Amino acid sequence: MALNWQVLVILVQAFIISVKLCEIPEADKHLVKSLNLKLLRTTLDTSIDGNPSVYVGLRLSEDHNLEKEEEYFQRLKTPIEAVSNSRLGIKEGEPKTGLLALQLMAQKLSCDNIDTSTRNKLIKHMKYHLHKEKESIALNDKPLSNYYQYSLGILAMCVNDKFVDRHVVHKLILAEEQKKFVHGESGPVDTQAMAGLALQCVKRFNNYPRELIMDIKNSVKRIKDTILRSQNTDGELGNLYSTPLAVQFLLALGGRIDQDLCLKAITALMNGLKEGKFSNPQMMSQLMPVMFQKSYLDVAKVDCKNIINDPLLIPSSPTLHDVVVGEDLILVRLVVEGQNINEMIEVPSRSSLLDVLKTAQKQNSKFSFETKNTLHGPFLTTVNKVAGYWQLLKDPNITLLQGIADYRPEHGETIILRHETF
Repeated sequence: MALNWQVLVILVQAFIISVKLCEIPEADKHLVKSLNLKLLRTTLDTSIDGNPSVYVGLRLSEDHNLEKEEEYFQRLKTPIEAVSNSRLGIKEGEPKTGLLALQLMAQKLSCDNIDTSTRNKLIKHMKYHLHKEKESIALNDKPLSNYYQYSLGILAMCVNDKFVDRHVVHKLILAEEQKKFVHGESGPVDTQAMAGLALQCVKRFNNYPRELIMDIKNSVKRIKDTILRSQNTDGELGNLYSTPLAVQFLLALGGRIDQDLCLKAITALMNGLKEGKFSNPQMMSQLMPVMFQKSYLDVAKVDCKNIINDPLLIPSSPTLHDVVVGEDLILVRLVVEGQNINEMIEVPSRSSLLDVLKTAQKQNSKFSFETKNTLHGPFLTTVNKVAGYWQLLKDPNITLLQGIADYRPEHGETIILRHETF
């Protein structure tokens, strides 16, 4: 009887080892190569600034065009070195903790060890930013940027094998305990996931007091439970665009993950890919590690000696958009709440919301808008000279999950611009 139990244990262990967490189904493996090519293709567009998140995504793939990746890193190198050589400081209203964190991760993954002083200077800037973020939390009950960027900064330090000040870590734990990630009635899953990744990473350091280690573990467990509860009927964790980071977090936890839940999340992501819903480089870069059962914690494990070039991974053109503007015309109603703007805009089918806003600005002298460039693409900052956070909705009060350059309204839709005051 004892022998039978031993055999059973061996068989169970063999099964657990053979099953990869959140693995892409064989029938969808072609989507992995497709995503890799799409992400690589974005690097050919020299008209836009380089995005370190795109580089991180490419380096966490297992298929590489080393020549194109190196060319892209050279574009990133100039702003990285500019930051590293600048004086310590943060311009008022312009915290860039998240961007700095991604630059630090890109530097690590580049295997560019010729000039270690650049990396050391970036780490010095990262420590300074995190200290200022922590000060702001203590004084104003919120970071200078947001808890997503704060978490990403902690994670970037950790994957570079740098100890993170325990007070910085404790502020993140308190924010999670006190539900400070919550906006309105819901907690953003992407912030939860990034905080979870950061805490899961720093947990490995032995320099923290035992009590803090227990707090870290409890916080990670609560984040896990929150993310698992967030799965909707489509399998998405939060929404489609928060699912990649949520799956990264679950992968970083290792075993004991509900395979059925994981399969549903992967199915939702694969369906999103098939439907062309991942066209934003930032979103694609967060999904790329998931395709190989990796997370941002794997930045710490980069093996510079065993990165193999794939001669078949050749991007054909810098064209990113899979969706081409159509010949048919559609009508989209544009409403600016609190202002006298409520009119129909005629645009070609499959136009982006950005196209709608540009058309509205041309045909109505009383309507104007401004944007700023971010890693996620253009972000709406000002409408009719009113600056602040403008929420994008479609009637009736459905928040848009994509940005103005990615969302494509359908004929007859009503788009609402709502100015949020905090």
